[in-house]
Amino acid sequence: MELSKEQIRETIARRVAQELEDGDVVTLGIGLPTEVANYVPEDVQVMFHSENGLIGVGKKPAPGQANPHITNAGGIPVDIVEGASAFDSVMSFTMIRGGHIDATVLGALQVDQEGNIANWMVPGVFVPGMGGAMDLVVGAKKVIVAMEHLSKNQVKIVKKCTLPLTAAHEVDLIITERCVLKVTPEGLVLQEINPLFSLEDITSTITADLIIPDDLLQEAV
Repeated sequence: MELSKEQIRETIARRVAQELEDGDVVTLGIGLPTEVANYVPEDVQVMFHSENGLIGVGKKPAPGQANPHITNAGGIPVDIVEGASAFDSVMSFTMIRGGHIDATVLGALQVDQEGNIANWMVPGVFVPGMGGAMDLVVGAKKVIVAMEHLSKNQVKIVKKCTLPLTAAHEVDLIITERCVLKVTPEGLVLQEINPLFSLEDITSTITADLIIPDDLLQEAV
């Protein structure tokens, strides 16, 4: 099934939000991950942290209500919740490196079956740097990759990353618009399939070796 770009992003962000627990402190990467804050259930209290020095990031500002001086790490204006706090990047990265972040949600160019992630450069294309991703993937207690399943029909979930790595063996969960995958010591486990897609839609667009539970195999019959 073909989904629009907006539908893909919303599907992923909504599903990621379900992984967050009451009381969590969560750092959102730039781009798609920032949309997760818009879909956290009202009865779940999550404090969103931005690596540029802000904790208490809220939902997307209403039209005309954005304060240009309050932004996330990508420079996009954000709302803040009651009790929010701003501080310098030294304190922000002290939180990250000190193990005080319960989960981080990041985009990726490639993820492989060993939990390796490449999300900062494509050879031959200029990028200003890795940013805080290398700190987040090793400092956060849980690493969730939120990304589109394919990129211009190119496979992104692979047997072995070919792009320069951000970190090795750090990814816990991969969420796309098609499925949810868990990285385990035994391998990459298919946990969930979006009902809009078939098992073949998943297996034909991933080069990684998949462990498929019996219940998902039976549903596909």
